Amino acid sequence: MHIVIMGCGRVGSALAQTLEQQGHTVAVVDQDPTAFRRLGSGFGGRRVTGVGFDQDTLREAGIEEAGAFAAVSSGDNSNIIAARVAREMFGIENVAARIYDPRRAEVYQRLGIPTVATVRWTADQMLRRLLPSGAEPLWRDPTGGVQLAEVHASTVWVGQRISRLQDETGVRVAFLTRLGEAILPSSQTVLQEGDLVHVMMRTDDVDKVEAAFAKGPDEEGGH
Repeated sequence: MHIVIMGCGRVGSALAQTLEQQGHTVAVVDQDPTAFRRLGSGFGGRRVTGVGFDQDTLREAGIEEAGAFAAVSSGDNSNIIAARVAREMFGIENVAARIYDPRRAEVYQRLGIPTVATVRWTADQMLRRLLPSGAEPLWRDPTGGVQLAEVHASTVWVGQRISRLQDETGVRVAFLTRLGEAILPSSQTVLQEGDLVHVMMRTDDVDKVEAAFAKGPDEEGGH
């Protein structure tokens, strides 16, 4: 896939290098030509100097044959404008914008532009490690009825199979983060200490699911 990235700061350069290593072709757009130094001499993609929401600049970056677009410059407004241009003018389906202001991020999320609210995400991730409790939503469907969330599981669940966790809490476990790596569990996977559990559940059931995760398995439940 060809991917266009607007912004060659720390995030944009790291993203570009990772995507290229995965076999994708990448074009990076930045107003400051010196920013491309972050890409290193081994980067084989395009370096395009210009404004990331300018249509001619985007065409030079290959937006017309791109499968995805990421707006990760330091400006919220620029990122949103560029994301909308990529989606609405060039029909790019896979678009994401980095936003510093979490209130704006929620607004743009409702407009159908996936956003990553940098400050909120970082703060939330720190809080999850300092105060691991409850459910932290990571994604909601457009209707708001279903969400993907990281839910804190009591240590009482350690040693139990995923199948039992799902049966007793009513969730579907999407994946686990174990020792810093994401794994797709089977129904027979056993929870280990330190696992972060990411589940799909109905938004209306969040309180009930949090309570079940905190309480632990039913004494009379199966194995």
